[in-house]
Amino acid sequence: MTTEATPSPTPEQIHAGEQAILKRYWESNIRIMGILLLIWAFVGLGCGILLADVLNPFELPGTGYPLGFWFAQQGAIVTFVVLILVYAILMNRLDRLHHKQRAELIGEEGEPQAYTGEGI
Repeated sequence: MTTEATPSPTPEQIHAGEQAILKRYWESNIRIMGILLLIWAFVGLGCGILLADVLNPFELPGTGYPLGFWFAQQGAIVTFVVLILVYAILMNRLDRLHHKQRAELIGEEGEPQAYTGEGI
């Protein structure tokens, strides 16, 4: 019974593959940031300023404040904090996927090691 080992990728193949992985990573990162910034702009500028008159007839439940006023004063800030949390969660998922893809490219087995900041 013979077992044939799969050949290791050459450094050139790793480099080309890693470039493709890095490109997909940054495209995903830019897409996430763009969507979250559009949401923040809509809530902060749209609901707080441009649509405030349309939203003012409605009240924030339990407060009596007009909804347009609330978005201008607090809504944009609350949305920004929530979007920071969403961004952190999405980037952690993207980072795990990125590390997994890099480990598969190099042929390492097991879980990829966490980035320690060495080499900076």
